[in-house]
Amino acid sequence: MKIRISYIALIGLAATLPLFAQAPFEAGGSLTLAFPQNEFADNVDNLGFGASGNFLARFPGSPLAIGGSFTFLIYGSETRKEPLIPPVYVDVTTTNAIIMGHVLLRIQPSDGPLVPYADGLLGFNFLTTDSRIENEQGEEIASSNNFRDITFGYGAGAGVKIRVHQKPDRKSWETGISAVYLDLGARYLMGGEAEYLKKGSIEIDGDDVRYTVVKSTTDILTIHAGVMMTF
Repeated sequence: MKIRISYIALIGLAATLPLFAQAPFEAGGSLTLAFPQNEFADNVDNLGFGASGNFLARFPGSPLAIGGSFTFLIYGSETRKEPLIPPVYVDVTTTNAIIMGHVLLRIQPSDGPLVPYADGLLGFNFLTTDSRIENEQGEEIASSNNFRDITFGYGAGAGVKIRVHQKPDRKSWETGISAVYLDLGARYLMGGEAEYLKKGSIEIDGDDVRYTVVKSTTDILTIHAGVMMTF
């Protein structure tokens, strides 16, 4: 069921793409901090961090815009030294991450120096734990996926865009960036139940590897700061 819901969200996102050929659009990226909530916070007590990107097609003469949002967050990472061929040692880094993709519906007034907005989101949360081996120069030697799961996600958010640049005297037939905004906002993203690993979930005893899988909903509060460009 949760994979089916995610596929529906992706199909909905794909259906919005033709809008970009007809309507003005905007795109941008942000640095993102994530705070686990509810059951997820019971298992993951550390701050997450990552990046997000948004793109939106705007309906001319309307406060509505529709598009997509993608976020990559790391909610846990640990590195240990392991012997490759004694006395040669390598770094083994295990990273717990969430990849979120949403269809994004935004309500905002027309362009101006200060543009508040409200968002509605529907999509998926993909939780994955991966390990990689690096040599002393930081070059990756090998990598492996330890565990992964996917569930549905939805939520709401709000923010404000502060204009820092505007192209003067733009003609209707011109293309390119027409304005640049500082984008500040927050989202409360509710995620369905999923199984995942957290920091400390992998225990190694000689040749034996034990995985402690946890299960919960995956709610997250995010705050972001970045740049949004209008085209």
